[in-house]
Formats: sequence, structure tokens, C-alpha cells
Amino acid sequence: MLFLGIETSCDETSMAVLDTAEGVLSTHTASQADIHNLFGGVVPEVASRNHILKLEPLYEKCLADASIRPSDLDVIGVTNAPGLIGALFVGVGFAKGLGYGLKIPVMPVNHLSAHILAAELEHKELKPPYLALIISGGHTHIYDVDAALNFRLVAKTVDDAAGESFDKVAKMLDLGYPGGPAIEKLAKSGRGDAVPLPLAMKKEDNFSFSGLKTAVLNSLNKGIYTKEDLAASFQRTAAETLVLKTMRIARRLKRHNVVVSGGVACNGYIRETFRNSCKKGEHVYFPSFRLCTDNGDMIAYAASRFYSRRRFFSLEGTAYDTQPEIG
Repeated sequence: MLFLGIETSCDETSMAVLDTAEGVLSTHTASQADIHNLFGGVVPEVASRNHILKLEPLYEKCLADASIRPSDLDVIGVTNAPGLIGALFVGVGFAKGLGYGLKIPVMPVNHLSAHILAAELEHKELKPPYLALIISGGHTHIYDVDAALNFRLVAKTVDDAAGESFDKVAKMLDLGYPGGPAIEKLAKSGRGDAVPLPLAMKKEDNFSFSGLKTAVLNSLNKGIYTKEDLAASFQRTAAETLVLKTMRIARRLKRHNVVVSGGVACNGYIRETFRNSCKKGEHVYFPSFRLCTDNGDMIAYAASRFYSRRRFFSLEGTAYDTQPEIG
């Protein structure tokens, strides 16, 4: 079967064609990072308008690269939640119009479940049950994924998401947007133990990053630390927080396989910290950098994994109407 995946949850327009027998046949992503960098962050209205401009050209490129015709498609999967509501409306509207014209079903796909399942695309040996940590600009969530592909929320942030804290700390340090790559680059020239920073809610499963962000600001205002040391110390504390809570929960639930996905999972220091934390018999799986960021591949793959549930959009359905896979 051929699945078309459409992703427009934030500021990246992405589309992919997946053959359930052969894998991903084509994929294209149009990033808006340069545009939103001018504003120091994502502007929802600007993101929505740019999705409108990019969807049709990406669709044509994906079909051409996959050497297929529109009539060859069997199912369309599209992100319907969570995300920027205007951006989601654009993607869902495009998918529904296409599905109506081609007379094929359109499946709502939850963005978070797709991020988790992205690891399976490249690690064929990975099968549920496993524990999954999603770390992005809007989410820091841990899910327990069972063999029936049920997603149970185990822990989440009570305030800022990990990616949001990276962006805000980068802004404090005048590093620009997006903040994650800038902090990782600067941190290589600093000392991770130079600035004393708090590891919040250490004994609890849930996360909190607002206090860490404030501690960085207070340390910056003291004027006694370099930006390099502040970046390195912040990155180290954030990584230790993520690893401590995730691996503790995995061991408590007896999950020997852990998936770490989402945009923040591109951070090399966080990846290394997770790998170093593994005990005998434990494995941590990361999607490739491209599949950690928003992409159509993961939407098409998630749609293929959930297809047997037959949960399709009605003609009236739209963004946030249904979130069938994940809480």
C-alpha cells in the first residue's frame, strides 16, 4: 500500500510517500527557520501562510520522485494535533481536499505518536513494548508503549518544555533562533560544571525547566560567568534531568528499550549522556537527525501502523477533532 504523509504542525512543511513493502520512496521538507529567525521565534500566522505556499509544490515533487501518479495513492495520513492550530488547519484542509478528489481515506495522525514511531523506521529490530521520551520545543513527555501500540502517558513537564528552555536560554545569551544547535555549539567551548544549576523535582517523575531557565538568567546577571560556561552548564543539567527521570522510569517498568525522539534529540551531548547511562541489556534508540525534526516520513509510517484501526476523517473533521492514538 502507498501512504502519503503530510506534516504542518509548526514551521516546517513536509511530505513523504511510503510503500509498506519497500519503505520511503520520496520525501521533501521546506523549512521556515530563516524566516522565523528574523522574529526570534515562530510566528504562527507566518507559518500558516508559508505552508499554503509550499504544500502543492512538495506534493508534486514527492509524486515525481516516487515515480507514481496521484491515483496510485491508497491512504493519506496528516498531522491533526498537537501543534499550531492555523498550521494544522492548512495541512488537514489540503489532505482532505486531496482525499476527496482521489476518493481515498484520510487518517488523522497525532504528531507525538509519529515522533515515537519514527525510530522504528530506521531500527527494524525495535518493537514495542518500549519506553519513549519526546523532547521538542513544545513537549517533554514520557510514554509507555505496549505491544498493541497503546500509548500511556507516564510523565510530562509541569511548565516549560525542554526545547522551549533551550530557545529561551539561547535568547538570553544572544545566540539567535533556533536555540538548541546554537547552545550545543557554544557549550563545546565551556565547562559543564562551571555554573551551579538546579536539577528540579529530582525525586519526582514529572519534569520542570522553568527554575533552570531562571537560574541561568540569575547567573548571567551576576556577570561572573562566560557565555560558554553558562551554555555548557545549562546543557549538562538539562541532559542529566532528562536521563535521570527517563531511565529511572524505564527500570521501574522493566523496559529495556528506550526511544528518545523529537527535535531536542538531535543534541549530541544528550545522546551521549543517554548512551553512557545504559546498563547491561539496556538500549536507547534515536531516530536520525532528519527524522527527529518534523517530517512527512514519520506521518506516513504512523498512518501505516494505525491503518488497521480504520479511524478516518469525516468530511467535517478537522484539526484537533480526534486524537486516536495518544493522550
